[in-house]
Amino acid sequence: MDKYITTPITEEKTAELHAGDYVYITGTIYVARDAAHKRMMEVLERGEELPIDILDSTIYYMGPSPAREGRPIGSAGPTTATRMDKYAPTLLDLGEKAMIGKGKRSKEVIDAIIRNKAVYFAAIGGAGALLSKCITKSEIVCYEDLGAEAIRKLEVKDFPVIVVIDRDGNNLYETAIEKYKKIQL
Repeated sequence: MDKYITTPITEEKTAELHAGDYVYITGTIYVARDAAHKRMMEVLERGEELPIDILDSTIYYMGPSPAREGRPIGSAGPTTATRMDKYAPTLLDLGEKAMIGKGKRSKEVIDAIIRNKAVYFAAIGGAGALLSKCITKSEIVCYEDLGAEAIRKLEVKDFPVIVVIDRDGNNLYETAIEKYKKIQL
């Protein structure tokens, strides 16, 4: 089912999202990959505040390519989410409500998704040039020294994703495999 949502993504919004739904996101999302996540954990360990407002936020695991003339960003495809699995439960417990990436997640992340009534979306790998067309604004908000791994704030319009793991722990990667096995019999 196609759904159109606007950020911030709250518990009320995650209640309406189910594994397998096609979702089009409009609003503000953040970009952070491995190095930025590691640095955010170091900030928390020092007892300092995160450089972004994590409450009801959406973090897209993506490292953009340089912007072409007249565009806010270059290719903007997802990166493999498992690289953020050691950091994601902490951010979810602090109020993050949505993650966008590609690939499976660990049991610890799935447990944190359920515990915090959050959601994990997948963006289509290999479609970075097309996804970038949904990004209307991009600005680095911190960790500029990390280059492509700096934390960015994006404004998106109808950014296409699929709910892979919903707030109840339903996992499209598992249910789709079971459905496929039944078709093959």
